[in-house]
Amino acid sequence: MRSEDVLAATATGLWRWDTATGQVEVDAPAARLLGLPGPETYGEAAVRSRFHPEDWVEMRRLGTLALAEGTVAEMRVRVVADDGTVLRTVRSRSQQAGEDGGGFLVGLVQELPEPDPGGSHPAAAAAGAGEWSRSREAFLLDAGRALAEARSTDEVLRVTASLSMPGFSPDGLAVYGIDGNRLKFHGYHGYAPEDVPPFEQMPLDAPYPASEVIRTGRAVYLSSPEEYAERYPITWPLIAHFGRRSWAYVPLTVAGRTTGAWMAAFNQPVSFTADERSVLTTVGRMLAQALSRAEAEESERELSVGIQRSMLPTVRPEVPGMTVAARYVPTGGGLQVGGDWYDMIPLPGDRLALVIGDVQGHDVRAASLMGQLRIALRAYAAEGHHPDAVLSRASRFLSGLVGEEPSGGGSSPGDNGADPRFATCLYAEVDPATGTLDIARAGHPHPVTRMSDGTMMIRETAGGLPLGIFPDSDYPTTRLVLEPGELMMFCTDGLIETGGHNMQTGWLRLREAISEHAGEPLEEMADGLIEAVVGPSSHRTTGPLSDRREDDIALLLLCRNGPGCGCGPSEQVHQPKVRRTVMSVAQAEAHRLSETRHSLRDLLHDWADPEQVDAAELMISEMVTNVLMHTDGDAVVVAQVVSGYAMDAPRAHPDVHPLDDTHAPPGPRRLRVDVADSSDELPHRRSPGEMASSGRGLLLLEMLADSWGVDPRGEGKCTWFELTERQPGAAGDVPATPGLPAPSPA
Repeated sequence: MRSEDVLAATATGLWRWDTATGQVEVDAPAARLLGLPGPETYGEAAVRSRFHPEDWVEMRRLGTLALAEGTVAEMRVRVVADDGTVLRTVRSRSQQAGEDGGGFLVGLVQELPEPDPGGSHPAAAAAGAGEWSRSREAFLLDAGRALAEARSTDEVLRVTASLSMPGFSPDGLAVYGIDGNRLKFHGYHGYAPEDVPPFEQMPLDAPYPASEVIRTGRAVYLSSPEEYAERYPITWPLIAHFGRRSWAYVPLTVAGRTTGAWMAAFNQPVSFTADERSVLTTVGRMLAQALSRAEAEESERELSVGIQRSMLPTVRPEVPGMTVAARYVPTGGGLQVGGDWYDMIPLPGDRLALVIGDVQGHDVRAASLMGQLRIALRAYAAEGHHPDAVLSRASRFLSGLVGEEPSGGGSSPGDNGADPRFATCLYAEVDPATGTLDIARAGHPHPVTRMSDGTMMIRETAGGLPLGIFPDSDYPTTRLVLEPGELMMFCTDGLIETGGHNMQTGWLRLREAISEHAGEPLEEMADGLIEAVVGPSSHRTTGPLSDRREDDIALLLLCRNGPGCGCGPSEQVHQPKVRRTVMSVAQAEAHRLSETRHSLRDLLHDWADPEQVDAAELMISEMVTNVLMHTDGDAVVVAQVVSGYAMDAPRAHPDVHPLDDTHAPPGPRRLRVDVADSSDELPHRRSPGEMASSGRGLLLLEMLADSWGVDPRGEGKCTWFELTERQPGAAGDVPATPGLPAPSPA
């Protein structure tokens, strides 16, 4: 007899359910039992209309569980008429269609006899289970909310350990991940640290339930110690001494991929009914999603911190007579990277450049452009350009960058797939000796000055368009002077506007914060400003705008040390005595070379060592001659003698640096000669033969000068040498005096 005849004789129907599309295929007996017109394929809506609503929801839940675990889903189902009247009760048994059946369930339906009047009815059973169902739903809602709010792996594990499941809360928990071909622990609860080692680094092919769950993607339920010992006899001795009575090992699955396993152990026997397995499976899915989100956020935070640390410089606070402090705070969303940056660039002559800027956007693209723009600004500053020229070149550079299509083939806003961006920037060239600042500004907020008497004011400076809008923008320069005891603040708009503030109310908030920290060390003042904007107290000072907008924050504080500033004792930067002469030798005026030598000798009229004077005269002749012979421009010669102070002589104030001690005895002087020309071609060292008439210039500098080098300038280059005065007949070179202009590398 055929199987179809057997099923027909027993009034049993056969059906096939595609849970992905909702299509249900039924044969003739199944169609009759379910009240459908005939044997064919029906949509989900047509089948759902024949089931009691409560039974349909439960059947979907059990079907999903059967697919996940490879088990059989069995339940009683009430078939209803169009008016909702219950026609009959059928039993449904279903399971996955084969090993690789995907989302297909196949099952049998069979009519059940009418219950006795005194017996239990499915409706009564459903009502009796209603309280448990409501407890389960409330628990899952609460667990989902708590896991969704967890932002780190530790928080996820703490939430999981605190879950109280309805009627069967576990007494021990463990969360496993994958490390290559071995297990790794994410965390555990209900066990001591010394209990963990036997399970660390256990191979995935080991006869252990967690390993099996990760290999197969199916849950393992062990209702008794006897069942555990029978199925896993090798690893049972590792488990027996914990005294647990039941275990559930549930896969952690994200996007169809098993990423780990979750173990729940119970001190009391648990039968793991369909409802209990459903709760555990649902919690496992939520736990897997929460762990995935937490690991992604932790990776993003680590990436953002690494990006910012690699792109932001370390501020060098050792500026004679000045103190500098800097802070950067990323925005609170996304990768927490953005386009704000600051920089501190050493310049020749003990000067420095302070740079602060903001590239449009709060994404990886903005951070990438920021890094490239910062490097370009450092390069232009190192070439010796003035602030206006530095920003003009940077604007041309950024305009070329943002006009290119981003790599990767993705489309971006803008024409032809380009991603147009601009950047605001402020570039200040600082002379610590005089307190002079030459400032060029590209659409950036003005600097703020706090004077020594506490008065605060915004220093209006001339400026131009943000960088990158027009390649040939002009950026005028404003000169300001910072007096002793005064403070200057440079910041991006995030420090002003964060918290719903506009430029006016944000400035008032900062003025109050600076006043509160007046007289404190600069580092503490910087922390206080950040705290006032993004700390807990900032929520009490919201601005007039409706939203608490967040933005990157970059902050630079520059203080010229003086009375009452809180940056240390009042100091005076030593102003060395300088004698200087400047000469120009044109291509058509080669005869002026002799005048240059005479001028240098006059400058060194009281130099202690005549041999050094002769050496200096020889070197300046060689340098000027090279300019006249190998370039088409003129030679500009600057020679200066700078007085020094003895570093090891006894002083009245031992705690004061010798260069800041006006009573320190004089030390050796230093001669520096610069010969500049308009050619960008750098000289090259050669090895001339004995009879060669040229090629010995750099060799002479190497032999005779204490230090020498070639520095690029805004247009052209500058070749220089230095000599430190020594007494006639002194052996060796006298070390360079710290604090005076340090020689640059050749």
